[in-house]
Amino acid sequence: MPFLFLITLLAITLAKHPFLIELGLGSLPLAILLGMISGALFRSIGFNQSASQPSRGSLFCQQKLLRLGIILLGFGLTFQQVAALGWQAFVIDVVIISLVLLVGITAGIRFLGMSRELAVLTSVGSAVCGAAAIMATEPVVKGGHRQVSVAVATVVLFGSLSLLIYPVLFNILHIAPEQFGIFIGSTVHEVAQAVAAGQTISPEALQTAIMTKLIRVLCLAPVVVTLGMLLFRDKQTSPDNNTKKLPITIPYFIIFFVLAVMANSLVSLPETAHDVIHFTSQFSLTIAMAAMGYNTHWSTLREAGLKPLLLAALLFVLLISAGLGLNLVLYT
Repeated sequence: MPFLFLITLLAITLAKHPFLIELGLGSLPLAILLGMISGALFRSIGFNQSASQPSRGSLFCQQKLLRLGIILLGFGLTFQQVAALGWQAFVIDVVIISLVLLVGITAGIRFLGMSRELAVLTSVGSAVCGAAAIMATEPVVKGGHRQVSVAVATVVLFGSLSLLIYPVLFNILHIAPEQFGIFIGSTVHEVAQAVAAGQTISPEALQTAIMTKLIRVLCLAPVVVTLGMLLFRDKQTSPDNNTKKLPITIPYFIIFFVLAVMANSLVSLPETAHDVIHFTSQFSLTIAMAAMGYNTHWSTLREAGLKPLLLAALLFVLLISAGLGLNLVLYT
């Protein structure tokens, strides 16, 4: 637990470096990478080598603090902000999310032969908001630590790759910065990556990128509930009767996330309160990512093979092509 605290502070500090800001490596992906490196290093020298299961402290960070961080994200959103972007941005986000989930889950299960849980986690990470969406979906999917780690790794890889490709696309396409910002927000994986991509274009692109990305974050709750109802009802079975289906349980933090958005829409909090909430959310999410990275074995990623990478690559191409197409159609 103290070591994860140090990793978290290091990740938050490094994320403020100008070079890493340009690369779009926020504190969350940095914490994952630092956690994985330190975990692999400690295991290589024999420290904690016999621990086949994560410690209770690291699990607390990975699960409880992660959910706290997701709830607090809601205080950065308002329904008024979403409405200000217009119906086009909302339509683009909904279509992108639906298309990526449909193609990703279908291709992953039927054509690549992946497990249902891993296909869903990989797809939801690309469709909604990266690692946070994967972790929020896991209680419904019940995929386990290994599959969560693999899915998050694909988000870090292809989300970071987008930061190299999008500035080139902007120079080629010659479209308005505000419109390109909507494209960024509707297709880039992580919130931090969307912010970094928008900053490389212009202040106008940054503003629309953030708002469009926040619409996708707002879609997290209905996505999790819908996936649970449509794909994972068999996970909700009665222990004494395997054929009896129990009602879908909505994760409590998803409910509180929506309530946080509602509260922030109705009540104007002081700027100091927003700063405290933002820092607490960022710290909670970062230490959760550090714990997940620390508990990840490199052998897990190797054992996963090429299938998750192929699926993530397919979804990456789909995000770019569908996002560009929808933006050009709806904003011309």
